[in-house]
Amino acid sequence: MNKLKMKMTPFFFIMPAVLLLIVFSFFPIIVAAGISFTDMDLLGLADWSQINFTGLENYIELFKDEEFLQAIYNTFFYVIIGVPLAVGSSFIIAFLLNLVSNWLSSVFRVIFYMPSVTNIVAVAVIWGFLYNNEYGLFNYILSLFDIGAVPWLESSKIAKLSLILLAVWKSNGVSMLIFLAALQSIPKMYYEAAEIDGANRWQKLTKITIPSVSFATFFVVVTTMIGWFQFFEEPFVMTEGGPLNSTNSMALFIYQEGFQYNEFGYGAAGSFVLFAIIIVVTIIQFKIRKIDQKG
Repeated sequence: MNKLKMKMTPFFFIMPAVLLLIVFSFFPIIVAAGISFTDMDLLGLADWSQINFTGLENYIELFKDEEFLQAIYNTFFYVIIGVPLAVGSSFIIAFLLNLVSNWLSSVFRVIFYMPSVTNIVAVAVIWGFLYNNEYGLFNYILSLFDIGAVPWLESSKIAKLSLILLAVWKSNGVSMLIFLAALQSIPKMYYEAAEIDGANRWQKLTKITIPSVSFATFFVVVTTMIGWFQFFEEPFVMTEGGPLNSTNSMALFIYQEGFQYNEFGYGAAGSFVLFAIIIVVTIIQFKIRKIDQKG
């Protein structure tokens, strides 16, 4: 009896967390999966008898929907451009902060971290002024060099890059702290041994620093990529998916279909397509990581 109690005790401690995970994570996923195979809308939400099972119809319609296909393209564009910029800039900031004194590093850590915890609406207001065609700061700076005004949020080609710039600036804080912790954990004896062997700064960076933070880099890349696949706040607040659907992401498309147009079944199907893409990309990253470790 005592042995059984000892075995069950850990489960009692984790039970509240497991219950919360089931109720607020696993159960909604199962419900959303069921909804994705129906034509559920606002009427069906009020009267369940109005809900009809449609099978794979929602998924088939999604891949015929030009707006959804455009959203997939936009999302991959955000990921391909945004992830390297976000990870690279975070590492550079952390690397530079690791070189300066502790008090200076602490000050700039707060400065770089503040955008990550700032409300996106407040950020959008400020960046809206920066991007303004007539009196925005960016166009004013360009005018000093006799360069014409750039339609930062009005051009279908430039708007995506403008949102990426905003998102990279806002997301640097968390990744920077992870990289900084990894850099500070590297034993100094490695660098001292390299100096004795006559290594220069570039060799120290490529042979000691970057390999030593490889696990942190992998973690940051995986979490950052997942976050960029769920790119939502910036296009929602700044452009609402425009102009001409050029900045619409998969997450924003799902929100529009589910909560603006009340097509819950269609929106749920879109969310599972996004879910499947994230799972596949994450698995590929882990497979590549294992291959690199074996190599």
